Parts: sequence; structure tokens; C-alpha cells
Amino acid sequence: MNKIILSALVVLMSSAVFSQRKIDSKFGKGLYNVVAADSSWSMKFGMRFQQLYVGENVINDADGVRPGTSTFLMRRARLKFGGFAFSPKLKYKVELGLSNKDLGKVDATTNYAPRMILDAVLKWNFYQNFVLWGGQTKLPGNRERVISSANMQFVDRSMLNKNFNIDRDMGIQLRHHFTLGKNFLVREIFALSQGEGRNLVQDNLGGLQYTGRLEFLPFGKFSGKGDYVGSDIKREKTPKLSIAGTYNFNDRAVKTKGNQGSYMVDATASNADGYFNSNITTIFADMMFKYKGVSVMGEYAFLDADVINHYSADSTSTATVAAGSGLNLNVGYLFKNNWEVAGRYTTFTPNALIGKENEQRYTLGISKYVVGHALKVQGDITYKAEDNSANSELMYRLQVDIHF
Repeated sequence: MNKIILSALVVLMSSAVFSQRKIDSKFGKGLYNVVAADSSWSMKFGMRFQQLYVGENVINDADGVRPGTSTFLMRRARLKFGGFAFSPKLKYKVELGLSNKDLGKVDATTNYAPRMILDAVLKWNFYQNFVLWGGQTKLPGNRERVISSANMQFVDRSMLNKNFNIDRDMGIQLRHHFTLGKNFLVREIFALSQGEGRNLVQDNLGGLQYTGRLEFLPFGKFSGKGDYVGSDIKREKTPKLSIAGTYNFNDRAVKTKGNQGSYMVDATASNADGYFNSNITTIFADMMFKYKGVSVMGEYAFLDADVINHYSADSTSTATVAAGSGLNLNVGYLFKNNWEVAGRYTTFTPNALIGKENEQRYTLGISKYVVGHALKVQGDITYKAEDNSANSELMYRLQVDIHF
């Protein structure tokens, strides 16, 4: 019901605005941008959605390709708001998710309410190059996760991101940057967050989460913030490179992936709060390179914990931290007619204590950028295989993405 009401209000507001006059905007730059007469605040409103088709087939060594499954879905549908309040040095961002994929599970951790709020964050440039963030937003984790889902090179993110990303959380972030010499840019980010993900209404069950990230851009800034945009949409005229590393520590985490995954419930309550917990460490190393239509992005991830396998006092309740490592490499070339061909190779190597097999994925993607990332059609095909398995999988996807 909340979604219906919110959507109706947005439609009514938009209709009222557009029926009166033309707006000073451009496709992909927001539906409406308003600044107060006294310049004390501003707001830009935008929306986007992605329509997706997914087909999958199992390939068996003995039987060959088996009949598969297919799915049509609204992958994402979102409303975005942003601007400044009181002063241009105090900015804000709000992003709401409306699709089922964005809303996620409805359970006690969110008081049985949909997880509609993705971002709600203030950004205060309080001194020179120092900016303090406060609220719910993405943590400074792996590059692929921080890249907006509206600006991805493939239909969706890789298996590495699925297994290791530290996603969104509530807390504060301190960001700073400085330049060495003429062009060498360095960025530092530190985040302190609750460590259990977004939109929770319960008390923190474990400790806090600590994240630090360093980024090095030896050739200066990318055009249009291209170090966090898939594909070389701007066709960099000179080589651009970003190399970065992230360290994340989640103290007494009660989820299998730190602030992600499922809760590690102790059904026998042999732990005082009814949950197993582990000190979980996640490390990322990543890079982005762009030059004249060529783009290369690489990521490595490693997750470990002081206790990986948990057992209750009577051994009837167990939980396992999703420890392991992963590697992801994307390479693409954007032709001058805005067609792009890209390839991706991803591996997942689980910790030996988990008892899972190594997995590899090979993806070939083709994209047509009609108006950059604001209007595009993307398709890809992925071959998935596990060690010591007689079955492999073939997945093919087609997605239309539009945002205003």
C-alpha cells in the first residue's frame, strides 16, 4: 500500500509540474531540478527502471543441454532525490526502491515492513577537502558494488560481488582527498557503521563495523567520474588509472557475510542472545583503467573469520561463515557507434572448511548505449561451471535500462 500511495503522489506532482511549463533539464539528468529563491536549498528528482529477461539451461555431461527456465521481471525500479540544504556544502541524497528485488525479505529485523529506503544520507563538506557523511548508504567496499546499478557494463554485477560485497549500512563516513604534484590524486575513506545492513529496527546484535579505503589515481581524475562508471563512455583522451584497496572488519558479526547473508541463528540458544557470532575480515583490491574506448576493471576479494563453522551445545544447530576468495576481471571496447563488446571472467574459491567446490564463470556481453547509460540495451551470456561436477549452466540475459 505504501508503494502505491508513494507512486501516486509522484505521478500527481510530476503531472502538475509538467502541465504548467517546460523544465530546464535534459534526458538522463533528472526529471526536475528546483532551487529556492534565496538559494537556501535545492532538489533534483529522477527515476529509473530496468526490465530484464533471464533464461537458464543445465548442461549435463551425459545428457547434454536440458530444458531450461525463463523469467521476466522488473529488476529495479527506483526514485531518486538529491540536492543541498541550507548551504551548498551540505548535500543530501535519498533513493527509494520499489521493485520486489530491491525491497528484499520482510521479517522481524525490519518490523515486517518492506526495505524501501536504499539511501538516505547527508554529506557535509565541513573543512577544505574533508567531507563527513551520515546516514544509510553504500560502504566504501569493492568498486563493482559502489558503481551504480544504472551504470554497469554488464546486465548485472558479478559472482564476486554476490559473495563478498559489504553493501549498504547505517553509520558515518569521513572522506578526504589530496593531490601529489600536478595530477596524482589520493582519496582516503573511513567508515564506522552498525554492521548488520540496511533498514533494521532492532538493537545491534553484535559489534560495530569498521571500513577503510585508499584510492590512487596517478593520472588524475577520470572524465565524468568514470572511475565509478562501467565502460569508457567518455572515451578518455589520455590514459586514466585508479588503483584501490579496502579493509573491512565486522566485530562479532551475526550474519554469514558480515553485514550481508543470513543470520546465524542458534536454535538451542546456547549463546546468550540466540545468535552465533564471528569476527569477520574482508579485504578488497581493485583497479579501473580507461583509454579511447578501452576499459579494464579488476577486483580481488578475500573473506575470513576467527570462527567459520559454528555448532550449538547439542550440535543440533549449525551456521557457517561464507569465507573464501574471488577474482573478477572485465575487459571491454566501446566502438564509435556506441556499441560495446565486453568479456568477464570470475572465479570463487571457498574456504576448505565450507565444503563447497570452486566455481568459474565466463561472460560475453554486448551493449548498445543509445543515450549513454541513461538509455541502453544490454545482453550477455554466461557459462557457469563447478569443479568435480557433472553439471554446468548456461545463462542468457537481456535488459533494457532507462533513467530520467
